Amino acid sequence: MEFIDYYKVLGLTSSATADEVKKAYRKLARKFHPDLNPNDVSAQRKFQEVNEANEVLSDPEKRKQYDKYGKDWKNADAFERAGSASSGRRGFGGRTQGSGDYSDPFGQAGFSDFFEHLFGGGQTYGRSQAKFKGQDFNASLQLSQREVYETHKRTLDINGQKIRLTIHAGVEDGQTIKVKGYGGPGTNGGPRGDLFLTFQLTPDPAFKREGKNLYKTETLDLYTAVLGGEKTVNTFEGKVKLQIKPGTQNGAKVKLKGKGFPIYKKDGEFGDLYLTFQIEIPTNLSTDERELFVKLAELQKMKTQTS
Repeated sequence: MEFIDYYKVLGLTSSATADEVKKAYRKLARKFHPDLNPNDVSAQRKFQEVNEANEVLSDPEKRKQYDKYGKDWKNADAFERAGSASSGRRGFGGRTQGSGDYSDPFGQAGFSDFFEHLFGGGQTYGRSQAKFKGQDFNASLQLSQREVYETHKRTLDINGQKIRLTIHAGVEDGQTIKVKGYGGPGTNGGPRGDLFLTFQLTPDPAFKREGKNLYKTETLDLYTAVLGGEKTVNTFEGKVKLQIKPGTQNGAKVKLKGKGFPIYKKDGEFGDLYLTFQIEIPTNLSTDERELFVKLAELQKMKTQTS
């Protein structure tokens, strides 16, 4: 099997943090995503490598096995069992029976050669009897914020398998879920691997989302800001009428409780919507309008002088 350097695939070193692995994966997954590179075999192959690298390096236990065993990391458990059994046969303290020297059970041949010898040479641990879990698959699903505002069902076609999923409202960008048993087939009757599905959410042009809360800038005409009045605003679930207080300032904020984003797997619970008002200054004034503003300015000046 050709060795794939997962760190090199993600453009990282072996000292990379978990956060650096996550950021590198998300960047490359988007770059090589099949939807953005249709009919590009090279990009599809690169996308698979990126997913495979993330599967291993984002899992602390798998990463530990990969760092120790390299391309044979999937057989780490078998190595450990074999090493323990071999140590038991050699006697106490790891010494070879009948010898005063310590010996390396793997010798100079390396892990792969040792594994081939152990399982292919008619030993008690016959290769045909070993059961291994199938390969885990990684995939990404691109959705809009609108699509994940409500719980819905979706059918996916991944590696020829039809998978019907329930997408719960409130999933977040970069969130990964495990779909058990939808990975590769096991070896010698071993269980199938799992599917790890990562959501990639496109931003909404009108709302900024931060977890369960939404943020929006709402324009307000000068007259309503000064005199107060009624203002209709759009939320994710429809229109809402607000009462604007007289003298509302530019940049003033209002919280609409429960008008934010649904909380993941908590039916009926929502975050809040925060509105920031941006006052519109009127332009293209008529002569009469301009005269009225001049009079207002004069009145304001007189008021200031007498106060």
